[in-house]
Order: sequence, then C-alpha cells, then structure tokens
Amino acid sequence: MRGYDERSYGDGFADVYDEWYADVTDVDATVRRMVALAGAGGSVLELGVGTGRLAVPMAAAGLRVVGIDSSRSMLGRLATRDSDGAVTAICGDMVVDLPDGPFDAALVAYNTIFNILDGDGQQRCFESVAARLRPGSAFVVEAFVPDVDRPSTSTSDVSVRSLAADHVVLSVSVDDPEHQRAEGQFVQITESGGVRLRPWSIRWSTPEQLDAMAAQAGLLLRARTSNMAGDPFTPDSAQHVSIYEKREAADGG
Repeated sequence: MRGYDERSYGDGFADVYDEWYADVTDVDATVRRMVALAGAGGSVLELGVGTGRLAVPMAAAGLRVVGIDSSRSMLGRLATRDSDGAVTAICGDMVVDLPDGPFDAALVAYNTIFNILDGDGQQRCFESVAARLRPGSAFVVEAFVPDVDRPSTSTSDVSVRSLAADHVVLSVSVDDPEHQRAEGQFVQITESGGVRLRPWSIRWSTPEQLDAMAAQAGLLLRARTSNMAGDPFTPDSAQHVSIYEKREAADGG
C-alpha cells in the first residue's frame, strides 16, 4: 500500500482500538498464561504493546512489563491507561529497537507478528527476541491460521463492518495469497466527522513457517493451543497460541 509504514496502523486505529477490538485476546487468560511462564514477579517483553490492553493487567498481576510500539499515538493511550507508570514503554521498531533484557518471557499477541511485512523481517524478530530471553524462557505468539487451500489469485472485497443511524464503517481489502499479503482500509463515515481512513497491512505466515523461523532462532515449539485459555489446537482451529522455548545453553541456545 503506497504511503503505508510501520506507524500507519497504530496512528490510524489508536482512538478506536480498545472499542473495536475489546473482545480479542482473552485478557484474563493471557495474564494467567504469562504469570505461569514468567513466574511471579518475572519480566515480560510485549511486542506491539499498543494501548496497553494486555500490558497494564499483566503489570497489575505483579509482572515487570516492558512494551514496545512504533506508534506514539498508541503509546499515548497506554500512558493514559497506565497512570501509575507500571509499564515501561518504548517507542521503536520491534525488530531492531528491542531493549537488552534479559527477560523471563516475551509476548506478541493478536497477529502483531504479521505487522512485520516481509518474511525476513519476521525471522529477524524471532532472532531479536531469542537474544533477549533467558535460557529456558518462552516466546508466546498469538496469530490466526491462514487458509492455505483458498485460490492463489488476488481478490478484493468491500463489505460493511458496522452500520448505525449516524455512521457507517466500510471494510475495503485486497488479498494476495501468492505473496502472503493482505491489506485494506476501514472507511469510517460519520455525520459529524466526515470520512476517516484507517489503513492496515499484514504479511501472514503459517504455523509451520513460524516454527521454522523459531527453530532457526534457537527456539523450540513447547506447546500450541487454539487460544490463551489452553483449549486444544486442532486442524479446524482458526487461530493458534504457540509457545516457543529458548534452548538451554547446553543445547546450543
């Protein structure tokens, strides 16, 4: 998408993210999962921390949370939510600007890994995270499972996301399975505010591709479930939560 960069998504969605995506990534289950992995009082690195919807509850549970995001608009929302400053927020790229660590666990939730728009970048992200984890600690990746059986030709779609007496939100998207890319705009039209464009763009990877990236970075798949609550992952699962463990030093990690 011409003109799209790493800040476009966050800047476009910061003011509506908590409202539009309140029901994604079970917050309580995520907190329990990360406490179990990092240990009581452990340190957690969250990539794409956004508005702090997950980071602030994790900090409230006693975890020491560092979150990174490339959007100052998103981090502004985080600062408002986190009035006590419990979360350490960093404005930067989640491939090249990660803090030194070491961390007891890392998290990238709700497809955020796919905001890195090429496979090489996703690979470097795994390597950057692995370098900042303690041996034996975990990197948790939550993402959708792509439908690899659909036609490989590019398609486009226009649909209605929401409709009310005073506004309409249209979803306009293009899907390019051959290059594992999808992008689009939410076009918000209101009586009082006119037209607002909210762009998004992703480069998806299959669970198997993510596993290969993790292995190359010295991370081994410990477990895969269909959600943060730990329900079994099946061939019909629409999403996955994959827990990758950093190899102990003796294993070459």
